[in-house]
Amino acid sequence: MSHPTLRPFLLLLALAPASALALDLDPAAIRQQLMLPAEPAGAITPTAAKQKLTAAPQPIVVAGRIGARGMEPFLDGKASFVLVEIPADDHAKKPGHDADNCPFCKKKNANSPMVAVQFLGADGKPLPIDARKLFGLAKGADVVVRGAGVFDAKLAIPIIQLTADGVHVRPAP
Repeated sequence: MSHPTLRPFLLLLALAPASALALDLDPAAIRQQLMLPAEPAGAITPTAAKQKLTAAPQPIVVAGRIGARGMEPFLDGKASFVLVEIPADDHAKKPGHDADNCPFCKKKNANSPMVAVQFLGADGKPLPIDARKLFGLAKGADVVVRGAGVFDAKLAIPIIQLTADGVHVRPAP
């Protein structure tokens, strides 16, 4: 079940204006610039990132799983997605495990933050290319994202906002 206060946040992201027509962008060049061939050092969990970050942007590297607690983690036509904590338990490593539908995982991660990741163009606006197409991503993929993050403890829900400058997709186990 999704957190009801997250819906307006995701709706605002979905309604944000595109920075340019996707036709004017070169997805292959953008992919080459943003895809990291090796995992960046120092990756931390969303929970550890929440403890480190403040309302002022700071450089950070976060490892997470693409997911949004029962909601769609991608925004159509935008280079953005949502990350959740990667389950560390052995039961979560079983083939076909779905943390969104696992009561144990839901309870364990109820207070862990989600990470709203976005990639911006030169104009400072979200790239108008779907992250699934741009990076070949899918729900459930484990990624490491590098960029500048902020966390505002005054928000009603624990969400980290990360403006990314690179992503590394971990190989599937």
